[in-house]
Amino acid sequence: MKVTTHWVRVFVATLSLVLASSAFAQSARDAPKPVVLKAAHLFDSVSGKLVDHGVIVVTGKNIQSVGGGNTTIPSDAQTIDLGDATLLPGFIDAHVHLSLETSENWYADFYHEIMRFPAEQALYAAHYAKITLEAGVTTVRDVGSWDYVALGLRNAIQAGMIPGPRMLVSNYPIGSTGGHADQIPYPPQRVAPAGAIQGVCNGEDDCRAAVRYQLKYGADVIKFMPSGGVLSLADPVDNVQLTQAEMNAIVAEAHAWTRKVAAHCHGDRAAKMAIAAGVDSIEHGTFLQDDTLLEMKKRHVYLVPTLSAGYWGSKNLDKFPPAIAVKARAALAQMYRMFQHAVKIGVPIAMGTDAAVGPHGKNAVEFSLMAANGMTPAQALIAGTANGADLLGVADQTGTLQPGKAADIVAVPGNPFTDIDAMQHPTFVMKQGVVYVGGK
Repeated sequence: MKVTTHWVRVFVATLSLVLASSAFAQSARDAPKPVVLKAAHLFDSVSGKLVDHGVIVVTGKNIQSVGGGNTTIPSDAQTIDLGDATLLPGFIDAHVHLSLETSENWYADFYHEIMRFPAEQALYAAHYAKITLEAGVTTVRDVGSWDYVALGLRNAIQAGMIPGPRMLVSNYPIGSTGGHADQIPYPPQRVAPAGAIQGVCNGEDDCRAAVRYQLKYGADVIKFMPSGGVLSLADPVDNVQLTQAEMNAIVAEAHAWTRKVAAHCHGDRAAKMAIAAGVDSIEHGTFLQDDTLLEMKKRHVYLVPTLSAGYWGSKNLDKFPPAIAVKARAALAQMYRMFQHAVKIGVPIAMGTDAAVGPHGKNAVEFSLMAANGMTPAQALIAGTANGADLLGVADQTGTLQPGKAADIVAVPGNPFTDIDAMQHPTFVMKQGVVYVGGK
């Protein structure tokens, strides 16, 4: 009996070793081979400098090593030589609405908003996500959608069902009755007024409830509307639309749940109140004054300027309803001046396009607009990479080309320091180690 037990143990131990060895060999066979990316230049979004003869080694979903021409290359690596190009971190757009897109016809857009089913609109959103990724944008913050279309889009991308950028979503934006977050002023007998579950709130308790509803249904960030907007019919562009107590309640509740808060502010007074409440970013900031910008610098509150929204909107001014056209012209008259002052003062700036107001997939136009209005090319590139990652709270994952970070990598032709428009024409796009553009 003792002999039998001994040999059983020997057999089990031997079998375990064989199986372990086989599993290790299978794992080694299945392990992804390293991919080496080479290009004439590499942009370091930490220092803001270009490195010549850029080399990045990618293993699986992550960056293994980064360097110049003397970087050690694994013997079994696949090499992709991109030639006269610049390697950069994947772009980060901190202000998009992937669930929709406006056209030149405001009235047709209004019709489609009413008549499309959410499932139908989600198919449009999937297309917008794909072309956004192919434009080099590997991470976005979606700051407002309806019917949870952006939430579903985020989940489908995370599950690998459709291609698209990494998404942080806010669900419904939060604001007051009649304000920029509210519905078009439909006759209430025909369309039921929105409530806290759709982000419309009045009073501190109601506004806390609105935040909790967005979080309940999966929001990564909270977006609220302290001031009026351009493309809404019922409100001025720059009035204050929430009380200080309401703003305090929104921000405090979001921060209690460890979520950052983005404040849509065209108006200066509303921005001052939002900053006092403790927001993490001011979106648009069209009419901000220098003292407000100085306070943002002091508190490290990011400005997300969305210059692209004004750029694309300016092409359709004569096609808007009169009430909207007046507001758009007023915003355009101040937008670039404010941005130039923010750059001189040293406000932290993250790139945001408000894509949906303009076409999706044209996000990199924002780099050119920032560079044309006071930023150096390096500052513009940092705004769209490292700064965006810092604002979104994903700097441990992306925004810089460093070992251990996600392999979110873009290449553009030539040198963007001498031709910033090159950012609009990526020749290679990789997100988490998967190639979506180029590489053949």
